[in-house]
Amino acid sequence: MPVTTQVRVRYAETDQMGIVYYANYLVWFELGRVELLRSLGLAYSQLETEHECILPVVEATCRYRSPARYDDEILIETRPSLLRGSVLKFAYRILRKAPAGERPQLLAEGETVHVVCDDHLNRKPLPGHYAAALKALMAQE
Repeated sequence: MPVTTQVRVRYAETDQMGIVYYANYLVWFELGRVELLRSLGLAYSQLETEHECILPVVEATCRYRSPARYDDEILIETRPSLLRGSVLKFAYRILRKAPAGERPQLLAEGETVHVVCDDHLNRKPLPGHYAAALKALMAQE
């Protein structure tokens, strides 16, 4: 805890100055969520196809601390921070990977809030094994 995913900033994610466009941090948050579930042996795709659940984002926040730039290696730290009924919240930290022996630099931090729904956007509970795995991960904190 947290689950860490590493990516390299691609040119397409930057503006003319080589700085990452702000909305790409939300894309990285999604990548972190998907990889967090995968690390627990769960798949976002199975949640949708087998359990007929979707997790629409109902709130997203991001606090930018320092810019990420083209070709940076970044770390996406993701952790579940709340599971109450059909509401699920994830917390994220985006860091620039540092050379060995140095600390990574915090670039951004944020949260997303999701409501577990069916395909008609009616609330429903998260399947038991997903909820249990996320609660176990939160208990490690």
